[in-house]
Amino acid sequence: MKTNAIIKYFILTVIVAVISCTTGKKALQKGDYDASVLKAVSRLQNSPKNAEAMEVLSTGYNLALQDHLRKIADAKLSTYPFKWESIMYDYQKINELAENINSCPACLLLVPKPVSYITELNDSKYYAAAARFASGLNLLNQKNRTSAKKAYYEFEQAQKYDPNFKDVKNKMDEAYWAAVARVVIQPVLVNSSRYKLSNDYFQDQINQFVANYQRNKFIIFYSEEQATNQRITPDQVLSLNFDDFVVGQTYIKEKVENLRRDSVAIGETRDRKTIYGTVKATLSVFEKTISSSGLLGLTITDWKTKQVLRNQKFPGTYVWQDRWASYKGDDRALSNQDLALCNHRQLLPPPPSTLFLEFTKPIYTQLVNDISYFYANY
Repeated sequence: MKTNAIIKYFILTVIVAVISCTTGKKALQKGDYDASVLKAVSRLQNSPKNAEAMEVLSTGYNLALQDHLRKIADAKLSTYPFKWESIMYDYQKINELAENINSCPACLLLVPKPVSYITELNDSKYYAAAARFASGLNLLNQKNRTSAKKAYYEFEQAQKYDPNFKDVKNKMDEAYWAAVARVVIQPVLVNSSRYKLSNDYFQDQINQFVANYQRNKFIIFYSEEQATNQRITPDQVLSLNFDDFVVGQTYIKEKVENLRRDSVAIGETRDRKTIYGTVKATLSVFEKTISSSGLLGLTITDWKTKQVLRNQKFPGTYVWQDRWASYKGDDRALSNQDLALCNHRQLLPPPPSTLFLEFTKPIYTQLVNDISYFYANY
């Protein structure tokens, strides 16, 4: 075991040494000029007189700089509306190379004045923001939710390039509220006062789900009360009602078995020898099953057009069971499991309100998954 550990340590040390000793020559040969410069800088920081790294840095930096400047010049001639983003990227790469070289004294002997384009980078960020801002305005002027959603992301991108660009923050807010879909959720309907408390609990679970919903920022859910208090005109209405439900359907099954066991000690002779014989019993096993089930209907309707956008049904079932037994005859004919069933006291079933709540649990899971799926990319 000790030998294996030494071998593993040696292999790891060699790998680390090989990685740390790279000079960037292979990257240079492959035309990855940026990588060749960064690797050469890293090598010279650890070994300032490494001849190969020095050669790679001198050659690689010039090639990298010319490559980025060529790409910038080509992009400036392009008619692509977002060309300033690629220009910005190349200026950033040039400046990163300069920062790395400036952090390496040995590198500065080879490249005394690495070029930085600070002003040019800031200008490219401004123009990149301007292009995205203009695109956002065009989309927002189309006056529809889909375009407003795209406009929001355009303004968001513009703000990343230049946080203070014009009134980009206000335009983001304007686009967001133009893109938002306001969904009012009506209370769950159940045509029975007997199950009101259980239905209220089910309703609370739904309320918690929509209150914490964050999958799509452009969807806002409101209860009917919230919509009324805030004077919200909905875009959609989501209604839920139990189309059908049955609580407490009871079934009792009885299974009768005739049991016998041979070679059971049933007594003794006068000279105290054990007498073996057969014992018999009749076992009655009872199974009570209480089934509750329901069907929840989901309908999503467009408020203005009254068009039904989604109509789904979600079934749920809960089955409660209890088993017990009784016997007649000799209990020695029964197994330990049979005896346990005979000693088991019949349980009281849950109240109807609990049964109602239990069959709604699988319905709730289906419901929230369906709502999440429908609004995921809405």
